[in-house]
Amino acid sequence: MRGSFCACGEEFNEFGGNTPCVEIRVGDRLFIIDAGTGFPVFGREASSSVPQNVDLLLSHLHSDHIGGLLLCKHLLTKEGRTFNTYCGNLNGETAEAALNQLYSPPIFPVKMDCIPTKFNHTGFHAGENLVFDDGITVKTVPLKHPGGATGYRFDHEGRSICYLSDLEHSDHWPDQELVTFCQNTDLIIFDGMFCKNDYSGHEGWGHSTWSKGIELCRAANAASLALFHLNPCYDDQRLHEIERTMQKEMPEAFIARERHHVYLEPR
Repeated sequence: MRGSFCACGEEFNEFGGNTPCVEIRVGDRLFIIDAGTGFPVFGREASSSVPQNVDLLLSHLHSDHIGGLLLCKHLLTKEGRTFNTYCGNLNGETAEAALNQLYSPPIFPVKMDCIPTKFNHTGFHAGENLVFDDGITVKTVPLKHPGGATGYRFDHEGRSICYLSDLEHSDHWPDQELVTFCQNTDLIIFDGMFCKNDYSGHEGWGHSTWSKGIELCRAANAASLALFHLNPCYDDQRLHEIERTMQKEMPEAFIARERHHVYLEPR
């Protein structure tokens, strides 16, 4: 998945060009993390298997993480479906006001209250746990990003996944709070917007590099790394080069492709 804006053209076909949308299935429960332009792709392919109640966890509300909400008629035009949004970077406020602004003229011709799908909005402070009615708990952590962002951790049947998109590494890396958050996880989905050489000049943009992802994995004893939120200027050839270099340092690391599926067997 790309960061900031889409990548379009045949040179981006293998890794894909859409902005973030990740599906996490924990038992029978479906979580969607972020609703970038990959969200309509998910909607077309999975609409028949999507439950009536969907939990949409938002890392933050920058346009590349919510823009797909305007385009996904397969999920948003079904009567009786409910989307429960969770947002942790607004000092406890919900995403309702921001999404209502998105769904309003002159940005968009249809208002949110005209959509058949119902939305419930929950605000929280990143760092708090989200506890759901079936007993599933999702841990959260604040991330260093302009305006703030939220990372998520899912634990189920002895397996775990961490989602850390839109994260800028600290001067003293890896950050101990993140190390604790990611401890012994099976997979870290990590912001790999830049290579080390390209990162210079982009400090403060709220993004990181694949090498910092590997450092976090080693410190947290994480088993695998999926590089994510890819630079939209990196074509397939460049990403293959990055992946080969990255795997020399950590063979279990890889670059996530669009429609990439990872299944973790219960322990």
